[in-house]
Amino acid sequence: MDQVRCLSCGTCVLVEKYSDQHTSVQWNRDAQAACTEMSNKPRAHTCHALRTAIDDAVASGALSVSTRDVDVRTRGRTLA
Repeated sequence: MDQVRCLSCGTCVLVEKYSDQHTSVQWNRDAQAACTEMSNKPRAHTCHALRTAIDDAVASGALSVSTRDVDVRTRGRTLA
């Protein structure tokens, strides 16, 4: 998973992109509390500014789309 920073509030989350339609976002408590869109709407499930940041990261090549050809946890790296 790669870090992506929200364009609005600057909070950082971990993201794995599997296809145009499938994105996994890992939030932690600090990120949820810092997100202005999520904290103002208790039932919100997404942040539109973060969604834009993820799309921009994919478009720029900073975040790649995983093909799941390797172990997702290690992204093909060998753990020591």
